[in-house]
Amino acid sequence: NEKVTLKKLSEPLLDAAHAGISSHCTQYALCVHDWSRLNYRKHTSKEDRYQITHKTDVGYDLQSSLLISADSGKPIAPVAQRLVTADKSHATYQREENPQIKAHLDEVTDCMKWIEKQAFEKPLVHIIDREADSIGHIRQWEEAEIQWLTRSRISSRIDYCGESMRSEDVANLLDFIRVRQVNYKGKLCWQWVAETPVRITRQAKPSQKKQKKSAVSGVPVNARLVVSRILSDSGEMLANWLLISNVMDVEAQKIALWYYWRWQIESWFKLLKRAGHDLESWQQESGKAIAKRVLVASMACVVVWEIAAAKGKSAEEFRNFLIKLSGRQMKHKVRSTNPALLAGLWGFLSMLEVLQTYSTEQLEQMKEMAEYFFS
Repeated sequence: NEKVTLKKLSEPLLDAAHAGISSHCTQYALCVHDWSRLNYRKHTSKEDRYQITHKTDVGYDLQSSLLISADSGKPIAPVAQRLVTADKSHATYQREENPQIKAHLDEVTDCMKWIEKQAFEKPLVHIIDREADSIGHIRQWEEAEIQWLTRSRISSRIDYCGESMRSEDVANLLDFIRVRQVNYKGKLCWQWVAETPVRITRQAKPSQKKQKKSAVSGVPVNARLVVSRILSDSGEMLANWLLISNVMDVEAQKIALWYYWRWQIESWFKLLKRAGHDLESWQQESGKAIAKRVLVASMACVVVWEIAAAKGKSAEEFRNFLIKLSGRQMKHKVRSTNPALLAGLWGFLSMLEVLQTYSTEQLEQMKEMAEYFFS
């Protein structure tokens, strides 16, 4: 429907975000930003596709912002989305068809500022992966009084005890404490955390792709370095995160847990693309139409997340019912998964439509016909 706008379609998601923050967050809410390429290499009818990287990586670029509970890591709702085509940017938070296509961090900075104006009940902490270790953009977030958390590159320079050092070298000087046991690639391991206050004084280095630009100085940024390491029982380091943030009133192990919960947006992309909605098989012939359908599919994901998080015996019985309808098998000791709940919910809605469309007598006749064919 050409009259239905992206902004209008995103309103139920914003409503769900406000309600979810009120129900699931006490001090903070997390807003995770990430990008996912939608591959439509064989969909020649989509004339606004473009080559994103290599010659077989053809399609659209989807940028999304997902709200997550800072208390439990529960996904709440996506609050902003942008889909980039060959010549336009289709977004829920700005002019709907914007011919100006900005770089990832420039665009997400605009998105963060828009989200901050939505008057959510709890303050937000914006989380982005290592791509956001850009001091030029961090200074913009500081100026806008945005709270942020990102992963530092090991070679990024920070000031520690008055000396400019690589973040990895600073991490190696810190004292770690063991905080929790975690599941890492199917095995139980221990997480160790250390932290220290740091300053970021280095110059910003704008992108050199289009023209050569000189480094730009700026005001120092006061932050904290939180280092999270996953160690095996034998002491082997299996994972190492160098996190920087301007959130000062939360303990370091909580900061590390917040960043771990960033993975929820990857799980959501998987639910959209492979494990649930099969997004990369959609036949709509334009990026704008795909963007609209993504918003509708996102509403179904929000419903599934609420079902998965619901407490009580009746909620557990409903989940078991949906799993049975889904036909999916669960891993040992796994009671339910979001893809299985989504499949079961679709089956249940189809069942309800059948019951509303056909009488009991008609269903009995169809049962007899099915039995005839089986025999």
